[in-house]
Amino acid sequence: MNFEETIIAPASGNSSAAIALIRISGSQAIETTEALFKTRKKLSASASHTLHFGKIMDGEEIVDEVLVSLFKNPHSYTGEDVVEISCHGSVYIQQRIIDLFISKGLRMANPGEFTMRAFKNGKLDLAQAEAVGDLIASDSKASHKIAMNQMRGGISNDLQALRKELIHFAAMIELELDFSGEDVEFADRTGLMNLLSKLKQHIQPLIDSFAYGNAIKQGVPVAILGKPNAGKSSLLNALLKEDRAIVSDIAGTTRDTIEDVIILNGIKFRLIDTAGLRETTDTIEAMGVKRSIQNALKSKMVLFLYDRQDTTEEEIIEMLKPLFDKELDLFLIENKIDKHPHKEEFLSRDVIAMLKQHFEAVNEQAISAHQAESVHELAENLAEFVKSWHQDDQMVITQTRHLHALKSTLDSIHDIENAMEMNIPSDLVAQDIRLAIQHLGSITGEIDVDKDILETIFGSFCIGK
Repeated sequence: MNFEETIIAPASGNSSAAIALIRISGSQAIETTEALFKTRKKLSASASHTLHFGKIMDGEEIVDEVLVSLFKNPHSYTGEDVVEISCHGSVYIQQRIIDLFISKGLRMANPGEFTMRAFKNGKLDLAQAEAVGDLIASDSKASHKIAMNQMRGGISNDLQALRKELIHFAAMIELELDFSGEDVEFADRTGLMNLLSKLKQHIQPLIDSFAYGNAIKQGVPVAILGKPNAGKSSLLNALLKEDRAIVSDIAGTTRDTIEDVIILNGIKFRLIDTAGLRETTDTIEAMGVKRSIQNALKSKMVLFLYDRQDTTEEEIIEMLKPLFDKELDLFLIENKIDKHPHKEEFLSRDVIAMLKQHFEAVNEQAISAHQAESVHELAENLAEFVKSWHQDDQMVITQTRHLHALKSTLDSIHDIENAMEMNIPSDLVAQDIRLAIQHLGSITGEIDVDKDILETIFGSFCIGK
């Protein structure tokens, strides 16, 4: 990308609407707009952050009456001169305006180029820039909250402060190397060990938060398992409030997985209805059963439905065995209580205790998939359970890139600690500290970040952002 060029792009999508927004950024933004925009006062003579009503002209022809927002550098999103044109939302009008500006020497922006310029000009660090993309893509209250927190520097601020302290120690050790023949010590080793301990206490919870953050960002994958006719498809339909899956009294109706997305109390879930688990000679059904287990193994949570009139404890254990020790959360759901009243616990405490040894968590609930209040209570419990995975005041990461960088930082910290305990020469300790600094800096972009990484990050953005 040539950042010396002035760029233009639709910022509100390409479909017809009442109003559309066209964004322009670069050194020629104001001058070019003045050449095409007829209004009372010149934009170049106007203050930043002002609105101007006028007409976009193509020679003597009026293209549209528009409202122009003016943001002068460095007080803009990109740090450059920015003009935003609010025009009528006709696709024809939008394209006509963009073509006029391109004829004056501007070029179409690449995906994410406005935000990349904001990063390059120091308006956002790299972690904040990535959070902009997450914010645009957020489709639930939880994912919006995480992205907003990151965009406001929630992760960056603490990491930058800790990184500065590491840089200080690295500088002191480097200074010692300059005076290696004089037996002097500038770096406080006790202070360094305390800092390393503080870094570990900060980094490990961030690493642990990725499972939650990624699940919230992508949607918590939930497999619905059970014997044929346990009510799996009925539950899926009840949660979605639509007839998504075929429901029949004939066992084995569902032979393949059915997936859909639902948001429950601000949490996105990816629900997977599966074929009933049973021994079968039907080749197609057997393939469905196998796929059910595969989908459960890729999930974070399993809803296991059973009918106490048609299921024994031994059958439940046997069906769940392929999922033992796979870091899954289990909801044991007794269904059809409208037909068979739920008076006492069906599964023995010994069985529950045994299952808790093989699953991350085990929850029990009795429902009727045909009773709205019962299904609503289950939905509430699912959302609350996911929210319990982390504390509200804890930072959460959602980017795989951040996870790898934090794990590499932690490895370098362990190397530093080992080197200190073994009295390894200071030049080798300094190298490990430099690596830790580099890994932390790669998260916020405080070091030179590989061009391919930047293109991957910003290439996933929409054109106008």
